[in-house]
Amino acid sequence: MKAWSTATENELRQLINEWDPIGVADSVRDEYDCMLPPLLGRLHGGAGPTEIAEFLQHEMEDHFGLESPCPQPDAVAARLVTWWAATHPARDAS
Repeated sequence: MKAWSTATENELRQLINEWDPIGVADSVRDEYDCMLPPLLGRLHGGAGPTEIAEFLQHEMEDHFGLESPCPQPDAVAARLVTWWAATHPARDAS
């Protein structure tokens, strides 16, 4: 059983679509959905901004084919970690 809900996935999708590093979210709302489970797994596991930023950078280069560094991975990572902490406060690991 996953540790997050469909609503959580939708919120994360919205945040990633607002970032929209390849500029397609207005026409392809699910373009970044391949990143949702890995991001949610990392966030659920306690990943910090550095790990999230590295994941975002890797995905943009290796999966999406951006040749230059992706725009603002550190800022987006910080926003995602802050969002996760606000919506999923520390809880029992069991």
